[in-house]
Amino acid sequence: MAETRLLWEDLNPGDVAFSAGRTITETDVVNFCGLSGDFNWFHTDKVAAEQSVFGQRVAHGMLVASIATGLQVGQMEPKIATAAFMGLEDWQFRGAVLFGDTIRVKRTIGEKAEHPKNAGQGFVTYECEVLNQDDKVVQKGKWKMLVRRRTDG
Repeated sequence: MAETRLLWEDLNPGDVAFSAGRTITETDVVNFCGLSGDFNWFHTDKVAAEQSVFGQRVAHGMLVASIATGLQVGQMEPKIATAAFMGLEDWQFRGAVLFGDTIRVKRTIGEKAEHPKNAGQGFVTYECEVLNQDDKVVQKGKWKMLVRRRTDG
């Protein structure tokens, strides 16, 4: 049975949804170091990081943003019939994410626009906030998305 996903026409500016939570682990950070090539001491050197402004190692900002995309796509109800991720706008890193922090995504539907060349798709702006376990905003900004439309007339 096919999973039901909301189409462009079903989305209303102001609609809010929250993802499930996901705990950020040391393994996540180590794997992202290898994948990205970013071995900055903030992420890898326990002793040096204890002397930093954070007092301990922190997760990469882009790791957190990447996990947030997965939470939004796979761990949020209602699901949306996303065709493509078109870009980020005004993305801000507002707070550190520490090993053991649990993040979740708050998605608010923002602006919608018709696709000028493809009637089967439309543009939607998701206003996203990445929250930690204390509901503190650690990242926020806008995701520009391409979403499928109804084609049955």
